[in-house]
Amino acid sequence: MKTTARLPRSALALALSFAGVAGAQQHDHAAHATDAAPAAAMDRSRMNHSHAGNKTPAKTAAAQSKAAAADPAQTNHSQMDHSRMDHSGPATPAAASEPDAAMDRSKMDHSQMDHSKMDHSQMGHGAAPRADAPQQPREPIPAVTDADRTAAFPPISLHMQHAPEFGHMVVFNRLEAVDAEHGSAQAWEGQAWFGNDTDRLWLRSEGEREDGRTESANLEALYGRAISPWWDVVAGVRHDFRPERSQTWAAFGLQGLSPYKFEVSATAYLGERGQSALNLEAEYELLLTNRLILQPLVEVEFYGKDDPRRETGAGLSSAEAGLRLRYEFSRKFAPYIGVSWERAFGDTADYRRAHGERIEDTRLVAGVRLWF
Repeated sequence: MKTTARLPRSALALALSFAGVAGAQQHDHAAHATDAAPAAAMDRSRMNHSHAGNKTPAKTAAAQSKAAAADPAQTNHSQMDHSRMDHSGPATPAAASEPDAAMDRSKMDHSQMDHSKMDHSQMGHGAAPRADAPQQPREPIPAVTDADRTAAFPPISLHMQHAPEFGHMVVFNRLEAVDAEHGSAQAWEGQAWFGNDTDRLWLRSEGEREDGRTESANLEALYGRAISPWWDVVAGVRHDFRPERSQTWAAFGLQGLSPYKFEVSATAYLGERGQSALNLEAEYELLLTNRLILQPLVEVEFYGKDDPRRETGAGLSSAEAGLRLRYEFSRKFAPYIGVSWERAFGDTADYRRAHGERIEDTRLVAGVRLWF
C-alpha cells in the first residue's frame, strides 16, 4: 500500500496561488502578443474591421495582416465596419502609416466612394507653382502715356536739332543717251539741295537734246521746309527755256518718301498768262542685290488750258514710264540700262499729229547716275 504524502493546507493554498498568477500572466502576455503584432504590421486602410463575433486566432489574424500588407490593392473597403472602430485610442505609429503613403491610388475604386459627404471646403485645391513657370514682375509695367509717346517721337525741330548746320548734295538721277527716232539723243534729270535738315534750297532741272538741238529744258529754284521726317513742302519758281518761247511759272508742291518707300513729288504751276499745270512723279528702288537695283518711274503732266505755241492741250497732256537697272560700284557712281515709254493724250496728241510727230514712242536708254 502506497502512502500518499499530504501537504499541509497552507502549503497547498500557496501553490495554487502561484499557479493562478502564472496562468494569468501567461494568458495576458499571449493576448497582448496576439493584439500587438497585427497592429504593428496591419494597414488600417486594408483590414476588415468587422469585430462582431471576431474569434480569429492570433496566428490567423497575423497571416491576414501580412497578406494585407503584401497586397494593399486587395483590401475590400466595402466590408469594413467603421461604426465599431475605436478611434479614441492612441495614434497609429509612423511605421503603420507608411503603407498608406505608398498606396497606389490609381487602383482605388472611386465609384464606390461617397463624395457627397466629403468636406471640400477643407481641401487645398491650390496647386504648387511650377519651377519653370514665368514669374510676375515685382513692379508692374506702367501704361504708355502721351508724354512717353512725345518723348519717343519728338517734333521735327527737336528731332533734327543735332543735325549738321549746313550741308549739300547734287544728284543726277538720269544722265543718259537715248535711241531716238531720228538718231541719238541725250537727256538729263537731276536735283540739288543746300541747307540743313529743316530748311533747304532745292534746284531741279530736266531736259532733252536731239541732233545737237535742245528740245526741252527747264530749271526750278524752290525753298523747302520739312514738315515731318519724311516730307517737305516746296515753293518757288520754274523757268522753261524750251520748247519755243521761254516761260516762267510760280511753283509750289510737296515731295518726300511715302509709305512703302515710294519717292513722290507733286508740284503745281501758275503761268504768266493764266496758265496752269500739274506734274506728278513717283519712283521706287527695288534692291535685287546690295549693288544691283531696279528703278521703275512714272511721270504724268496736266495743263489747265490749251497752248498752241507750246503744243500742249488742256487736261491730261502726256505720260512717261521708265524702267532702269543700275549697278552701283559705289553710291556715287552707278551705270544703268533701261527702257522708256512716252505717250501724248488729248489736244497735245493732236498738235503732234499736225506736225508729223509720233504720239507714242518707246526708246532704249543707257546712262549713269552720279552723286556729288
